[in-house]
Formats: sequence, structure tokens, C-alpha cells
Amino acid sequence: MWQCPKCGREFKRTNQSHYCGKAPQTVLEYIDSQPIETHAHLTEMMTILKNSVTGVNERILWSMPYYEREGKSISFSACKKYISFYVGVEVIEKFALDLDEFATKKNAIYFPYDEVLPANLIESIAKWCLG
Repeated sequence: MWQCPKCGREFKRTNQSHYCGKAPQTVLEYIDSQPIETHAHLTEMMTILKNSVTGVNERILWSMPYYEREGKSISFSACKKYISFYVGVEVIEKFALDLDEFATKKNAIYFPYDEVLPANLIESIAKWCLG
């Protein structure tokens, strides 16, 4: 077990990425807590998701931005080189042809920071998931 020297929490992996101290309470706080070079992509992702479907509830769950509507949900998180967009296995299968140029794994799509976010694709996925 590895123990974080800052907060004292224990993890199975050495140098496990985590939040020390108080978790963010809003998506904007979450974005502000990330490295500055990720802010533009994260803010754009937040904006796309908020504007894609009316009546979406935005909150922080599991220390990451979480969007839900009528029992359906999607979320995203900041990683070192990309945004992880958690959408579910069904979405990966349904949008497989549109996701050719992106890495995917089980229930997540990875959007690199060094590429423009595919706003139309993200909007379509959000509408399919939450609409």
C-alpha cells in the first residue's frame, strides 16, 4: 500500500492520482483544480454537455463532473493527456464508426488535449444518452 504524504490516504498503486483535501463542489471548481493547459478543453466539454439536452442536472459525483437526466447519466474526468468521457458500452457500440479516430475502452472515450474536441459528436452522444 502507498500512502499519500500530503493527505495520508492509502492506495494500492504507488503515486495514485487523487484529490488531497476537500473535493470540488461544482464543475467549475473541478476545472479550476486541474492543470491550466486542460482548462479550455474541460470548459468546452462542460459547455457542450450543459447545452446539448435541456433539464440536465450537473453535479460532482466520484470527484468528477457528472450529468444526469431521468435516471440516465454521463460523466467526464481530466487525465494527463486526454479527457475521459464515460458514456457506457452501448454508446461505444452505437457510435463505433464515428469513434474510429479516438481511443475507447469499455465504457469510455478518450479525447486528447492536443486535438480539437469533436463538439458535434459529443453533442450527439449526450442527446442519445440523456435525451
